[in-house]
Amino acid sequence: MDYRTSEGAAGPRGEDLLPASVAAAVKVVIVGGFGVGKTTMVGSVSEIRPLTTEETMTQAGVGVDDIAGVERKTETTVAMDFGRISLNDKLVLYLFGTPGQERFWFLWDGLFEGALGAVVLIDTRRLEVSFDAVGRLEERGVPFVVAVNAFPGAPVHPTAELRAAMDLPDSVPMIDCDARDRASSRDTLLALVRYLQSLHTVTPETP
Repeated sequence: MDYRTSEGAAGPRGEDLLPASVAAAVKVVIVGGFGVGKTTMVGSVSEIRPLTTEETMTQAGVGVDDIAGVERKTETTVAMDFGRISLNDKLVLYLFGTPGQERFWFLWDGLFEGALGAVVLIDTRRLEVSFDAVGRLEERGVPFVVAVNAFPGAPVHPTAELRAAMDLPDSVPMIDCDARDRASSRDTLLALVRYLQSLHTVTPETP
């Protein structure tokens, strides 16, 4: 992207510059199956203009991409989405959204590299499309929370049933969210940060 300053010289926009007070930046990935709302979440919560790599879906994907349940979707992420959000004046999260289609999963390992944690977005109409995301995070030892994205007409299941279907331990937070809503997406990221903090809290030994 070719940004211009007020003087006309190339450079970042003023609103994209990090505040001088920022002391820490953390990489977070947003993962899940095809069409679960990853690009939407990055776009809704990012305080800078998000970088997206969405391309129009073509006939080349017919028979290759599984679009069951999202037949009306016309674009797909082919590399990653990127955004940024400041949770406070000292902590910034860099957000990386992964591509959902299986033919682009080879990019996931690079996006997971250096990530402190992840949000797994799920669609209750198509839980199975996010199973691989959970498995890959577990294999790499990346802590994550599961966010149940709100889709019109999607079935509502008790949390215990969703946990059982995804084989999730009780220690992994599961929360409701609406990826279209900035406040809801921010709350999801805050839940991840609190979970990460809890994992790094050392409980004093009892004498």
